[in-house]
Amino acid sequence: MSKVDKLINRLKQKPKDFTYEEAKALLENLGFFEYNKGKTSGSRVVFVNKDINTKIELHRPHPSSVLKMYVIKNLLDKLREKGVL
Repeated sequence: MSKVDKLINRLKQKPKDFTYEEAKALLENLGFFEYNKGKTSGSRVVFVNKDINTKIELHRPHPSSVLKMYVIKNLLDKLREKGVL
C-alpha cells in the first residue's frame, strides 16, 4: 500500500489527530498545488487542481497542526464530490 493510499484510508477514518501536513501531502499527491496570497493570506490556504477545475480552501491550524473535525469532513466531502476519492 502506497503512502497516498495510507493517507486516504486514514482520512476516511476521520481521525482526531489528522494534521495539516498530512492533508497537504495528500492533496499534492492528488494533483493539487498550494496557493496563497503571500503575507496577506493569513492562515487561509487554497489548494488548486487545474485538471479537474477544483479548489479546496483550508485553514492552517495554529499553534497545533491538527485539523478540526469539520475541516476533515469538508475535505472528504469535496474530494468525494469531485470524484477524487
